[in-house]
Amino acid sequence: MKVLDLCCAHQHSFEGWFASEDDFQTQLKQSLISCPLCDNTDVRRLPSAPRLNIMKQREPDSGDTLPAQPSETGAWLKAVYEFIDQTEDVGERFAEEARRIHYGETQQRGIRGQASVRQAQELREEGIDVLAVPLPQLLKGPLQ
Repeated sequence: MKVLDLCCAHQHSFEGWFASEDDFQTQLKQSLISCPLCDNTDVRRLPSAPRLNIMKQREPDSGDTLPAQPSETGAWLKAVYEFIDQTEDVGERFAEEARRIHYGETQQRGIRGQASVRQAQELREEGIDVLAVPLPQLLKGPLQ
């Protein structure tokens, strides 16, 4: 298994695992490789040292004292899962529900959903805090 460092047109870095260089090139030409964060298929390979994923687990050396640190993407995904777990998905009603919360018409709670750029700007002008959080395509469907 060949592990490659990849990057999409939006500068999201991620890994791709391929059976061979030919397998990578074939998938790249057919636009089968997409960014796990934004689903963009304009992907390029980043320069990196070759790495192979092998099945045999390495025994820890006596010098291995620090636990492995999560990758930036892994830490980001963990934060996204926590965000999803702690908020209610109101979908396309986001702007309406944010206003209802802000003006005390419904209970205060964390919400997430979709809003257009214009809707988000209007909410900000009303003094309602809005944060755009791009969710990976794989998280936009039902969560398992």
